[in-house]
Amino acid sequence: MMAGSVFDQSLSMDAFAKASDLKKRLLFAVFALFVYRIGTYIPLPGLDPVAIAELANRHLNSGGILGMFNMFSGGALSRMTIFALNLMPYISSSIIIQLFTMVSPTLEALKKEGESGRRKIHQYTKYLTIFIAGFQAYGISIFLMNSQGSPVVIGGIFPVIAVPTLVCGTLFLVWLGEQITSRGVGNGSSLLIFSGIVANMPASIANIFDLGRAGALSVFSVVTIFAVAIAVIVFVVYMERAQRRVTISYPQRQAMAQGKGMESNHLPLKINSAGVIPPIFAYSLLSMPLMLASFVNDTDNELLRSFIAFFSRGGVLFSFILILMILFFSFFYTAIVFNPTETADNLKKAGGFVPGVRPGQATADYLDYILTRLTTVGALYMSFVCILPDIMNAKFGIHFLFGGTGVLIIVGVTMDTISQIYTHVLSHQYRGVLKKAEKKKK
Repeated sequence: MMAGSVFDQSLSMDAFAKASDLKKRLLFAVFALFVYRIGTYIPLPGLDPVAIAELANRHLNSGGILGMFNMFSGGALSRMTIFALNLMPYISSSIIIQLFTMVSPTLEALKKEGESGRRKIHQYTKYLTIFIAGFQAYGISIFLMNSQGSPVVIGGIFPVIAVPTLVCGTLFLVWLGEQITSRGVGNGSSLLIFSGIVANMPASIANIFDLGRAGALSVFSVVTIFAVAIAVIVFVVYMERAQRRVTISYPQRQAMAQGKGMESNHLPLKINSAGVIPPIFAYSLLSMPLMLASFVNDTDNELLRSFIAFFSRGGVLFSFILILMILFFSFFYTAIVFNPTETADNLKKAGGFVPGVRPGQATADYLDYILTRLTTVGALYMSFVCILPDIMNAKFGIHFLFGGTGVLIIVGVTMDTISQIYTHVLSHQYRGVLKKAEKKKK
């Protein structure tokens, strides 16, 4: 929380204008996002666009799981374009590889090898991405061919064209995200998903006003929807910035500096250490039954219709399963990104300790106790935000865009990107100060 005041004091528009490298990075990121948005309008060959629009209205625009993935893709899934799968196969494969790293000695050893090990793991992630994308692309192809009023106009050869096209589209987005990360500003993959979500916002806002003008929603309902939207955004920003600061003391360091007393520092522990990963992975797993159901060509089967209806989101039992999965993955992923035992050992080696707690295992248990409580609160907070669209849909009969995983991604990516921009500007300022100091010495 202190970082914001430091940035405000250190930054100015003049410093931003002089940061030429940052401007080049921003322009590259904008150009890459522009290329991505163009790709979301290039349709797959062999499809009737009118039939695709009708099919999307039946299956994707109701706010279910598939509707959420359509939101992530910026509408590419509803238009059935070359980027219809977006980055979801890559995200799923990344999480699966990270989970296997916890249980596989081979992957754990690779992770500890440094840069070379990370490149190898990244290579495995891409291989798994190809497999998952191929599976999902084939499922979509079969679903389009078997659906009522099928939009496929080229017959049985459609999967032969659609599967490699969709897989290559996902791999291109993976590459584009890597380029944004290395040559632009922010995390490339997150920015691509962010741009897709933001692209849907104007139409969703206009739809609410249209419903209000048509009398489908009362003035009170429209005001309530936007008030809830603003409250949710403020709440998410507050929770994403919230942290528990554990006091760390360094008596040795202070004794060397002043000869007495002790130096205090803080170990920040975020309420939501797992980020947006738990809900994304939960939704990815819950979408698999729908993908498997698309292989079944039996639209008159009552059991199949009930099965699809259950996994189409909105029911009490479905929401309960979603909350349980978010809780599980919150704890699991937090255990991956933060190791209390390793942190306690590092503090002990540096001569630091938590006041009132013995160094070593006692410190690890204390940090684990705090992190468990924080993760519980964070998981419940994410669960509430994720089921809020279902509550709003039940109350007002509309797809509530300002809730769920979408708003978590928007807030998280915005905060991370702004932080990186601040870092680039500060780095430029510091380099300028050092150059002036060197000139004075000469």
